[in-house]
Amino acid sequence: MRIEIVTGHAGRRRYGTEERLVLMRETMQAGMMVSAVARLHGISPSLLWNWRRRMSQGGQVAVKADENVVAVSRVRELEQRVRDLERPPGRKIVDIETLQVALVAARGKKPVWQLPSPLRDVSR
Repeated sequence: MRIEIVTGHAGRRRYGTEERLVLMRETMQAGMMVSAVARLHGISPSLLWNWRRRMSQGGQVAVKADENVVAVSRVRELEQRVRDLERPPGRKIVDIETLQVALVAARGKKPVWQLPSPLRDVSR
């Protein structure tokens, strides 16, 4: 029997995609049960069941839509990009067309020359 003492706050263990796929392939081998694979690797059987369910649902959705399965992180990234692109410009940004109209109007006027004001006598 193996006893493991965990000290400190190590947090949850993160499993990469390849690790998850290896574990799920093990559960799908003939004669292997999810609980046995979970025991062998020291993880919860419910975690393996959740991974299998998600994989199955993702595949079903892709087949129904006749599309590829896309990672949730990629979907979130694209949604954020859409929000950024749809965001209205700030108040400081002036419409280009307005500036062009103002430029044309300013070029159409003749320059006005003002004579300098006469110098005042500063000695008074």
